[in-house]
Amino acid sequence: MKEKITMPKLSDRMEKGVLVAWDKNVGDEVKKGEVLFEVETNKVVNEIEAPCDGVITDVYFEEGDAVEVGKTIAEYEVK
Repeated sequence: MKEKITMPKLSDRMEKGVLVAWDKNVGDEVKKGEVLFEVETNKVVNEIEAPCDGVITDVYFEEGDAVEVGKTIAEYEVK
């Protein structure tokens, strides 16, 4: 089953986050708790972890992109 990975809302005033780095790529297996990507908000970089085990199937944004909260930035196949 495919699941969406969305830009999380990391503060009350957050509207967008800058995708600083991808720690996983399409085709990579991920375990729950592993870092998927890093997001910068107000000069703070946050690591976003995988919610469950799976395989990254699609990535829709690149490093450096500003992404609105709630937008789908990637998808993964749940294992």
